[in-house]
Amino acid sequence: MSRKTNIIMPSDDEDARINQGISVDADNPELTADDVQAMSPAAQIVPSLASIKRVRGPQKSATKQLVSLRLDQDVLDKFKNTGPGWQTRINEALRRA
Repeated sequence: MSRKTNIIMPSDDEDARINQGISVDADNPELTADDVQAMSPAAQIVPSLASIKRVRGPQKSATKQLVSLRLDQDVLDKFKNTGPGWQTRINEALRRA
């Protein structure tokens, strides 16, 4: 089961207007590589965030079993190269087998 995402790309004129808006917005400048390099994890800046644990909600379907499985690298690469959902596709291929 794959998800289809419709991405609407801006026209060249729209893209130029967007980039112009970015360049003149002093309150929200575009990040440079140096800016990104100087960043710190949020939990380091606000230590109380470090104690927050994410919890999954209820399962929509039967809970799956976590296993360790060794696959040939070419097989793994083939599935990963198909994009997000590759683990589900492996599960479907195994079910068919």
